[in-house]
Amino acid sequence: MSILIAPSLLSADFSRLAEEVHAVQDAGADVLHLDVMDNHYVPNLTVGPLVCQALKPHARVPIDVHLMVSPVDALVGAFADAGAAWISFHPEATGHVDRSLTLVRDAGCRAGLALNPASPLCLLDHVLDRLDFVLLMSVNPGFGGQGFIPSAIEKARTCRATLDRYEAETGRHIDLEIDGGIKPETIGDVVRAGVEVFVAGSAVFGAPDYAQAIAALRVGADETTHGAAAEHAGTRHRTNGRRS
Repeated sequence: MSILIAPSLLSADFSRLAEEVHAVQDAGADVLHLDVMDNHYVPNLTVGPLVCQALKPHARVPIDVHLMVSPVDALVGAFADAGAAWISFHPEATGHVDRSLTLVRDAGCRAGLALNPASPLCLLDHVLDRLDFVLLMSVNPGFGGQGFIPSAIEKARTCRATLDRYEAETGRHIDLEIDGGIKPETIGDVVRAGVEVFVAGSAVFGAPDYAQAIAALRVGADETTHGAAAEHAGTRHRTNGRRS
């Protein structure tokens, strides 16, 4: 089972964001994770589509936009136009989850649903056919640098089982992503639970050497990759960019 490392730009130096994007890609980032907060759905305010648009020419890997905003729909098109390849949002933040997911896919982006630590997995039940990935929060959204919530491991394991059953029935794979408190010390347990995409903020941007930080995450994951692959055997297909 291959993994993707997605450094969270929320932890980058915003005074030289383009340089940070180049540096973290040179260090081995697979995806760039961009947290969008509105000081309404979550108690913080970050960036809008103009920042995504400004970063797009510097991005050699997909930009993964995590919308922590309410309402959702108007910003889907704006971020798709700005260069997002992946877009996720929270089901509690929109009045019509199916419609919002359809907007993401119609815009040519991979569609994801983000679940807070206390959000139940049953929210996925009737929209799996609209999903390209699921983003599990292992911290409460709003701020970087928080500690990992251990209950996210069992939640990830249960979610992976649901996604694997869906793949067995349909032949279509849905990626599982996690965000919050991911470090070399925590990534192994999450890999064993079946997660494939790892958002890491302070673990990467808080390190003096980004390449060493990303390598350390991969080492922590690789120590358990073979066991996880056996546990979650099967054909995996991932589209890193926009939907074809």
